[in-house]
Amino acid sequence: MDTPLRKALGERTAKALTSHLDLHTVGDLIYHFPRRYDERGEPTDMRRLQVGEQVTLLAQVRSTTVRPMRARRGNMLEITIGDGSGATLTCTFFNQAWRERELRTGRWGLFAGKVTDFRGKRQLNGPAYQLLRADATQDEAAEEIEEFAGAMIPVYPAAQAVPTWVIAKSVRTVLDVFRPPDDPLPGAVRANRNLVGIATALREIHRPTSTEDLFRAKFRLKWDEAFAVQLTLAQRRARSSGSPAVARPLRSEGLLSRFDAVLPYELTDGQRTVGEEIAADLARPHPMHRLLQGEVGSGKTLVSVRAMLQVVDAGGQAALLAPTEVLATQHYRGIGALLGALGRAGELDGDPSGTSLTLVTGSLGAAARRAALAKISDGSAGIVVGTHALLYEGVEFADLGLVVVDEQHRFGVEQRDALRAKAAQPPHVLVMTATPIPRTVAMTVYGDLETSTLSQLPRGRSPIASHVVPPERPAFLDRAWRRLVEEVRAGHQAYVVCPRIGESDGEEEPPSDDESARRPPLAVTDVAPALAEGPLHGLRIGVLHGRLPAEEKDAVMRRFAAGDLDVLVATTVIEVGVDVPNATVMIIMDADRFGVSQLHQLRGRVGRGAAPGICLLVTEAAEGTPARERLDAVASTTDGFKLSEIDLEQRREGDVLGASQSGRHSHLRLLSLLRDAKLITDARAEAAELVAGDPDLVRHPALAASVAALVDEERAEYLEKG
Repeated sequence: MDTPLRKALGERTAKALTSHLDLHTVGDLIYHFPRRYDERGEPTDMRRLQVGEQVTLLAQVRSTTVRPMRARRGNMLEITIGDGSGATLTCTFFNQAWRERELRTGRWGLFAGKVTDFRGKRQLNGPAYQLLRADATQDEAAEEIEEFAGAMIPVYPAAQAVPTWVIAKSVRTVLDVFRPPDDPLPGAVRANRNLVGIATALREIHRPTSTEDLFRAKFRLKWDEAFAVQLTLAQRRARSSGSPAVARPLRSEGLLSRFDAVLPYELTDGQRTVGEEIAADLARPHPMHRLLQGEVGSGKTLVSVRAMLQVVDAGGQAALLAPTEVLATQHYRGIGALLGALGRAGELDGDPSGTSLTLVTGSLGAAARRAALAKISDGSAGIVVGTHALLYEGVEFADLGLVVVDEQHRFGVEQRDALRAKAAQPPHVLVMTATPIPRTVAMTVYGDLETSTLSQLPRGRSPIASHVVPPERPAFLDRAWRRLVEEVRAGHQAYVVCPRIGESDGEEEPPSDDESARRPPLAVTDVAPALAEGPLHGLRIGVLHGRLPAEEKDAVMRRFAAGDLDVLVATTVIEVGVDVPNATVMIIMDADRFGVSQLHQLRGRVGRGAAPGICLLVTEAAEGTPARERLDAVASTTDGFKLSEIDLEQRREGDVLGASQSGRHSHLRLLSLLRDAKLITDARAEAAELVAGDPDLVRHPALAASVAALVDEERAEYLEKG
């Protein structure tokens, strides 16, 4: 497995595989699995090809034409290929007319390249190809591609310089002399779950002899991935449950009971149930690690405030970590309003038996910062709200008992660890997210946390209607601006969201090859003046984005919250935490440039009061494209959990598992968190049982090594969300 590819394949091939596909060893190549399999005699359906897609097609040459080029000297060979589905594709070659001799009508072959669009026709420009034998029928194996075993042709994730058949040939060369590793999986687990051996699985996934054998091979390799992650998480849970923490039990007569008594509304059933779960966790002498997920507006902040008050009642301090100054300031004000006099101990109008609420951000002045740090270090600040500024040297807590992390996906592991390190003993940890997470993702990525879910919206929240404003109906955009003006005239406010700040912000994504003609994303600094001079002329328009100074951001948000601005043109800085109940309209420009969860988060900023909300998704994406289907899905439902599954289907699962976090080669590539839910559940159960009897896998050294290879330390850290 550790043999360098140059020793197995030679310098030239090894260099190509390394430089273009990041494959260095025999093990890397063996774990570079096919992404699909073509069956000879069963043509690929060309009708489903998307522009920009890298494809490998088994197809037949239907016609060839050589003609001179108009704009420059030379000629162009144009061939038409078909796959039997009724659709055809054009392949073009410049100044290569000699290829006409081999690309004769009727020849079958494999054609690989990127699908492009030229004057409404889909084509492959200069594709790599490998032809079947001239006298071969569609069902016959070609001598040139004998490396494809049996009737199933593996199609690998490839690069332009390294087409799939080069990879297949390399894999065949290696498999012929490959000494597979000893099977690391305990025999009892293999027997319980009816799993084939690792040697069989690795051979059959590359050279399957039947669909049944391929299924068994994939199932075993998926199991290895799921089992490695679940073992890692089970070990973390075991270590966590064994470490001590200060118990923070409920007090019957304390701040929490007084807070509950003056709440102006009833807790929802969900808030009550989750509150009881958290209260029980806090009362134990082991650190709580709990994930609290809930829809935008489901009342997570209130649940976290009640948890923080329980810790303050028990003599400790609580810290709420927010990803941005805007959100930290919103939390500080919101929690201050909820607590009232109970959060102003030591102030003239404060309750002397209450606690003090303190804000720490990077933009605090020197005097304010000194005062805040003094209150934190002497313990008089029971609840501290802050950004990453809380992590800096000089912020010392008297007795940090609870860390609440809001929108946890925006923080790195190191940042969370730095805050936890400020406690004498491990503090209890509550992480919150408004991005709903499918059950299998929670089980796989957040498996070392207990999970609580708030699915009920508090009474008084209004429904949000969402609509796509498409390019084929230009009048709809004019109507969208008129609708915004109508809402403002009725006394409400609106957001206009853009994906970019401005020309010099460096945020623009580099265009992919097929996007070179696509215009840059719309920018706040361009859209705001255009609206002020155009369809929103006469309205009070404010601008908010991440590059504004903190005082200016705060001033803009204060003016908008106070109703002194009608429209806020902003980037995604308003995605979380911004609470203006009077805002009823959101128009998202270039909506196709945002992800599903992000769109769902954004629209949660409207409909937060008594009046219903409306979210308009403006796009140039054409009907039938994946981007448009994504927007149609967002418009069709406000069920965040349903949208989270759509989001997961459209994202690389490796991203979810942390494979892209380190930028390093990952072996986590077969497991589907949606399709393999039962497998993940079973792997979790086996992992828990194994770790209960052998926490450090001392009796299973081969398995420990296999887990380390599949979930290296950096990735294991990513998986630790506590």
